[in-house]
Amino acid sequence: MNVSPAARDLPSSIDATEELLRGARYVADRSLATVLYLSLKMGRPLFLEGEAGVGKTEIAKVLAEALGRRLIRLQCYEGLDVGQAVYEWNYAAQMVEIRLAEAEGVTDRDQLAGDIFSERFLVKRPLLEALEPTLTLAPVLLIDELDRADEAFEAYLLELLADFQITIPELGTVRAASPPLVVITSNRTREIHDALRRRCLYHWVDYPSAARELEIVRLKVPGAGDRLGREVVAFVQALRGEELYKAPGVSETLDWASALSELNVVALDPETVSDTLGVLLKYQDDIARLGTSDMRALVDEAKAKAGAIE
Repeated sequence: MNVSPAARDLPSSIDATEELLRGARYVADRSLATVLYLSLKMGRPLFLEGEAGVGKTEIAKVLAEALGRRLIRLQCYEGLDVGQAVYEWNYAAQMVEIRLAEAEGVTDRDQLAGDIFSERFLVKRPLLEALEPTLTLAPVLLIDELDRADEAFEAYLLELLADFQITIPELGTVRAASPPLVVITSNRTREIHDALRRRCLYHWVDYPSAARELEIVRLKVPGAGDRLGREVVAFVQALRGEELYKAPGVSETLDWASALSELNVVALDPETVSDTLGVLLKYQDDIARLGTSDMRALVDEAKAKAGAIE
């Protein structure tokens, strides 16, 4: 993602932060707008926890879009290490350089080491890219699903989050001229250590209220009629109260509303819900748990409550 020519200054208030997010089609509650504003104002990383699909990753994407900043994303996974996340040396190119030096009769080992461990042989990964001292505008750095990475990698992040710098033994310390705007997300599949939490501002991203979820559906799926949008939201809200392995997130609500709209559905009925439930629920046990009677009861409840959503 390239930096937009219409780069904007950081918001000057909580209200301005809400407007910034809304302008990029993200509906945030006041508490999220507040902690995001403070994170930007104080230059502190923002640590977001919550269930999968509630919009944590989207916050970083929207922030980059709204501010006209480059988005640098590090997707975490088990086994992620420094070479994949921070930097590594281009060993093949270094070997070629060594062979050429030997062919030319270069015998100064210190000079050769200085040549091959220079920046032109350095392969920069997302975390090092985010600290580029040549960047004129600080990027948004998204460290996504940190809970999937190992604890050793989490510990490595402490220097970056505290001082916005990374130490490369062969080159020295790389510091950001303008610290990146850091957003860290976690689905809480494991606990993140206190040492990292202390370096961040924290916010739990919860499922939205019915009114806010309806606003999101209207904004993101304008093709869905008002009646369908209300019934979809009321159904999903009721479904989250069931004992499911994985309750549907906002992303699933939007997918389901889009799918029903594509099918030209104007109102929910048990048959249509049954046929499209795989868009909303992603585990067979959850689908099987909703028997025909439960399905009809949820549809009836959604229709009864839909009109009251404001």
